[in-house]
Amino acid sequence: MFIRLAKQHSQFVQDLVMNLQALAIVLERRGYLASCYTCGDQMTSASFMVSLGDNHLIRFLVSDYGITWTEMRDDRELMKLEGAEAIAQLQELANIVIKHQPESSAYYNAPVAQAI
Repeated sequence: MFIRLAKQHSQFVQDLVMNLQALAIVLERRGYLASCYTCGDQMTSASFMVSLGDNHLIRFLVSDYGITWTEMRDDRELMKLEGAEAIAQLQELANIVIKHQPESSAYYNAPVAQAI
Protein backbone atom coordinates (compact mmCIF):
# COMPACT_ATOMS: atom_id res chain seq x y z
CA MET A 1 0.00 0.00 0.00
CA PHE A 2 2.71 2.53 0.93
CA ILE A 3 4.75 1.82 -2.19
CA ARG A 4 1.66 2.55 -4.28
CA LEU A 5 1.08 5.81 -2.39
CA ALA A 6 4.71 6.82 -2.85
CA LYS A 7 4.45 6.24 -6.61
CA GLN A 8 1.20 8.22 -6.77
CA HIS A 9 2.81 11.08 -4.87
CA SER A 10 5.80 11.10 -7.22
CA GLN A 11 3.47 11.19 -10.23
CA PHE A 12 1.49 14.02 -8.63
CA VAL A 13 4.68 16.06 -8.11
CA GLN A 14 5.74 15.42 -11.73
CA ASP A 15 2.33 16.54 -13.00
CA LEU A 16 2.49 19.67 -10.87
CA VAL A 17 5.99 20.49 -12.16
CA MET A 18 4.82 20.12 -15.78
CA ASN A 19 1.85 22.40 -15.10
CA LEU A 20 4.12 25.00 -13.49
CA GLN A 21 6.34 24.96 -16.57
CA ALA A 22 3.31 25.47 -18.80
CA LEU A 23 1.99 28.29 -16.61
CA ALA A 24 5.36 30.05 -16.75
CA ILE A 25 5.30 29.88 -20.56
CA VAL A 26 1.75 31.29 -20.72
CA LEU A 27 2.64 34.08 -18.30
CA GLU A 28 5.75 35.00 -20.31
CA ARG A 29 3.69 35.14 -23.50
CA ARG A 30 1.26 37.48 -21.71
CA GLY A 31 4.11 39.83 -20.84
CA TYR A 32 4.84 38.82 -17.26
CA LEU A 33 8.31 38.07 -15.93
CA ALA A 34 7.99 34.39 -15.05
CA SER A 35 10.28 31.41 -14.67
CA CYS A 36 10.14 27.78 -13.69
CA TYR A 37 13.31 25.90 -12.86
CA THR A 38 13.51 22.19 -12.26
CA CYS A 39 16.24 20.16 -10.63
CA GLY A 40 17.50 17.43 -12.94
CA ASP A 41 15.57 15.35 -15.43
CA GLN A 42 13.44 13.56 -12.86
CA MET A 43 10.89 16.39 -12.54
CA THR A 44 10.79 15.83 -8.77
CA SER A 45 11.03 19.50 -7.80
CA ALA A 46 10.57 22.98 -9.22
CA SER A 47 10.87 26.63 -8.33
CA PHE A 48 8.26 28.83 -10.03
CA MET A 49 8.34 32.63 -9.80
CA VAL A 50 6.29 35.38 -11.37
CA SER A 51 6.38 39.14 -10.99
CA LEU A 52 2.97 40.82 -11.07
CA GLY A 53 4.48 44.30 -11.18
CA ASP A 54 4.90 46.97 -8.49
CA ASN A 55 7.44 44.77 -6.63
CA HIS A 56 4.74 42.08 -6.27
CA LEU A 57 6.30 38.61 -6.50
CA ILE A 58 4.92 35.11 -6.21
CA ARG A 59 7.11 32.09 -5.52
CA PHE A 60 5.81 28.53 -5.65
CA LEU A 61 8.08 25.67 -4.61
CA VAL A 62 7.28 22.00 -5.09
CA SER A 63 9.27 18.91 -4.18
CA ASP A 64 8.85 15.51 -2.60
CA TYR A 65 9.16 17.30 0.73
CA GLY A 66 6.30 19.73 0.29
CA ILE A 67 4.54 22.49 -1.59
CA THR A 68 4.79 26.17 -0.67
CA TRP A 69 3.21 29.38 -2.02
CA THR A 70 4.84 32.63 -0.93
CA GLU A 71 3.55 36.04 -1.97
CA MET A 72 5.75 39.10 -1.42
CA ARG A 73 5.67 42.82 -2.02
CA ASP A 74 8.67 45.10 -1.55
CA ASP A 75 10.66 42.08 -0.27
CA ARG A 76 8.14 41.54 2.55
CA GLU A 77 6.18 38.36 2.88
CA LEU A 78 2.43 38.95 2.53
CA MET A 79 1.23 35.38 2.62
CA LYS A 80 2.66 31.90 2.88
CA LEU A 81 0.60 28.77 2.24
CA GLU A 82 1.46 25.10 2.10
CA GLY A 83 -0.01 21.92 0.64
CA ALA A 84 -3.54 21.99 -0.73
CA GLU A 85 -3.99 25.68 0.15
CA ALA A 86 -0.91 26.54 -1.90
CA ILE A 87 -2.23 24.60 -4.89
CA ALA A 88 -5.63 26.30 -4.59
CA GLN A 89 -3.89 29.69 -4.61
CA LEU A 90 -1.95 28.65 -7.71
CA GLN A 91 -5.30 27.92 -9.39
CA GLU A 92 -6.47 31.43 -8.43
CA LEU A 93 -3.38 32.84 -10.14
CA ALA A 94 -4.14 30.80 -13.25
CA ASN A 95 -7.75 32.08 -13.19
CA ILE A 96 -6.52 35.68 -13.00
CA VAL A 97 -4.24 35.10 -15.98
CA ILE A 98 -7.15 33.72 -17.96
CA LYS A 99 -9.46 36.63 -17.05
CA HIS A 100 -7.06 39.58 -17.34
CA GLN A 101 -4.55 40.94 -19.78
CA PRO A 102 -1.19 42.27 -18.49
CA GLU A 103 -2.17 45.86 -19.29
CA SER A 104 -4.90 45.74 -16.64
CA SER A 105 -3.25 46.72 -13.37
CA ALA A 106 -6.34 46.79 -11.14
CA TYR A 107 -5.36 43.54 -9.46
CA TYR A 108 -1.67 44.38 -9.01
CA ASN A 109 -2.16 46.31 -5.79
CA ALA A 110 -3.63 43.49 -3.69
CA PRO A 111 -2.41 40.02 -2.84
CA VAL A 112 -3.68 37.47 -5.33
CA ALA A 113 -6.07 36.08 -2.72
CA GLN A 114 -7.72 39.50 -2.47
CA ALA A 115 -7.66 40.22 -6.20
CA ILE A 116 -10.33 37.68 -7.04
